[in-house]
Amino acid sequence: MDGTLVTTLAVLALIDSTSVGTLFIPIWLLLQPKRVTTSRLFTYLMTIACFYFIIGIAVMLGAASLAESLAGTLDRTTTLYIQLAIGVGLLALAFYFWLKQQMRDSADRTDRWRTRVANRSSSTPSLMGLALLAGVLEVTMMLPYLGAIGMLTTSDIGWSVRILLLAAYALVMIVPALVLFAIRVLVHEQVEPWLERLSKWIAKEVDEATVWVPAIVGFLVAYSAAGGLGWIEPL
Repeated sequence: MDGTLVTTLAVLALIDSTSVGTLFIPIWLLLQPKRVTTSRLFTYLMTIACFYFIIGIAVMLGAASLAESLAGTLDRTTTLYIQLAIGVGLLALAFYFWLKQQMRDSADRTDRWRTRVANRSSSTPSLMGLALLAGVLEVTMMLPYLGAIGMLTTSDIGWSVRILLLAAYALVMIVPALVLFAIRVLVHEQVEPWLERLSKWIAKEVDEATVWVPAIVGFLVAYSAAGGLGWIEPL
């Protein structure tokens, strides 16, 4: 298996682990006055991981079908050039956002999410609904995931390995939240002020993701394509 592909997928999964649904909401759940039980938090995280996995399978099937239909006109080299163009395009988009980003208060957005968390953290079905809502609302921002799916689709590995890697990707996405939960259980009082500071930092910096996420994804997608074309050494 291509080591560059696995490394790139791992990096993209870790980027995805910092989204509202995979990290911010779990942090706010941990900060609720009434502690969320282990089973409920696991239910929330597994729900959003399964949502990503199912969406990923559907998108990958569609992408593979499109690739098969174009197989007669596009060889692997052409496909890699298209991947390279997409990566460069994402870098340009990130630069555009950096230049044109409007000064607006992101606190309203995060306050709305915290209100949803407070209203839906009382039961397991509500937490599952919250996870699905976060997943649905983040579909249009799944740049790391879409980049990962694109690389899996253009790779030479079989479908069973693709599905396995996609499942591993979804699990890696929730690892940081699980680590924070473990720390919270072990050192509850000591870690709570740190989580509060992290939550406040999120409220201020959440809009910056519109710049650095496409920038990192664009670099990784372009780097992977350049490696496939033999222009640079793989990671």
